[in-house]
Amino acid sequence: MVPPRETTAIPPLPTPEELRERLETLRGVRGFLLPHHGAMAAFAPDLHTAYNQMYAALTLTDRHLSPIEKETVWLAILIAVREGIGTHHVDLFRKHGGTTAQANAVIQLTGYASAATAFAFVDQHWAAEFPGLDGHTGYLDGMRRLCADALDPALGNLALAAVHAALGQDWGVAAHIRAAYADGISEDKLAEAISLIIWPCGVNRFVEACTVWHELMHAGRVTPSARYQAWADMPGQGAFASARPA
Repeated sequence: MVPPRETTAIPPLPTPEELRERLETLRGVRGFLLPHHGAMAAFAPDLHTAYNQMYAALTLTDRHLSPIEKETVWLAILIAVREGIGTHHVDLFRKHGGTTAQANAVIQLTGYASAATAFAFVDQHWAAEFPGLDGHTGYLDGMRRLCADALDPALGNLALAAVHAALGQDWGVAAHIRAAYADGISEDKLAEAISLIIWPCGVNRFVEACTVWHELMHAGRVTPSARYQAWADMPGQGAFASARPA
């Protein structure tokens, strides 16, 4: 028997004056206003409040990435998913010291991400034809060359880990997670960089990227710290298995 679903009382809807005040306050804090805020605040003010709290926790809270690192990752993600509305991140990239040369490197790197499918193809189908060629190594060498003097390769790795996660490209996600561990990049920086895709791409893409990471830990392809090993060891991770009759 299915237990009854718990429900929450719907909060009162705002008056027109309260709605205008809420939106003007938000405009003052953020410096701009997007149309979905008005719709959300009008029909579900509690959802709008929670939405703003999540946005602040995900994108505005200083955690492990420095401001310029975070905005570099954001720039790569927005280019990858062709999200033109995120111009405030372009502004933040510049305000935190991002240069035209660095932006050009990010654009080149984001475009290069599509090359991962070629390296993955050769690894999967033609490894015997090119015994001295390793797709993973070749792909990462190309990434480092594109960074050149404009961008720290570690930051390029974080940005491309997020790009591949945003695009749902598991081979690329795995390549950059493995590279992050090999190069001693902070797991917390890696997790934060990938988590930013939740906002423009939805949580499912983040789930998929974390699944790749989890599988790499279980397979011994990377060696996690004790804190991340605790995540890796947690049983029962995966999609809900519904009860079916035998």
